[in-house]
Amino acid sequence: MADKDIEKARYDKSAKQALDNNNFSSVNNLTESIRLPYKHYQSLIIKYANSDSYILEIGAGMGENTEMLLNTGANVFATDISGKSLSVLSKRFQHCRLITQVADMEKLPFDDISFDVVVSAGSLSYGDNDIVLHEIYRVLKPRGVFIAIDSLNHNPIYRLNRYIHYLRNRRSLSTLQRMPTLMLLEKYRLKFGRIDVVFFGAISYLSPIFNKMFGEHISAKISNKIDTLVSVKKSAFKFVMVVEKE
Repeated sequence: MADKDIEKARYDKSAKQALDNNNFSSVNNLTESIRLPYKHYQSLIIKYANSDSYILEIGAGMGENTEMLLNTGANVFATDISGKSLSVLSKRFQHCRLITQVADMEKLPFDDISFDVVVSAGSLSYGDNDIVLHEIYRVLKPRGVFIAIDSLNHNPIYRLNRYIHYLRNRRSLSTLQRMPTLMLLEKYRLKFGRIDVVFFGAISYLSPIFNKMFGEHISAKISNKIDTLVSVKKSAFKFVMVVEKE
């Protein structure tokens, strides 16, 4: 079975469980220190999107990050390879201004220059990096922006953790190979012409310990302070980037 089919089956199964249990996850339920990069991601969405915007979310999953998009009042198109995940998303936000569509991020079913904003939360490793970059660029309007939050693949501790998940059949091999790197971020800069990136979580792996010792609020402050003191660029757990199409 191809990796893409493996991932689709995995997310279809998770979506069925979520529907059966009526239990839907959200990034807002993460611990405070882990939520820091998502708060920055959400602030960028607020900055660049409004009620007149057309937003495309790729790899939307079950809508863990979709609520913020809907709160802008924009026209939101949520896509994912898992139809069952989108069923969950539609149920969660059934009264909102939302269109869902099963779509492969490597071949987006939209015309050129269709969207003001394209967003991705943790989905870049689920497609060929170069093809996905091209597709995002293609569907964006001039002066449109791509906003992404994702994991970085340089810190050996996080790399080991992802490999363990692979051995436990919790992620496919291709997602390990396609995990974003600084080289990929440079490709986005070269393609779009301008990029702003913020890195987070040099010591996120210590968050469970710090949370127990100091509580979530103090733990988040410690994590944020260390990110400002050390060269977090290569040791980061997460990054948030925005690129603008010239």
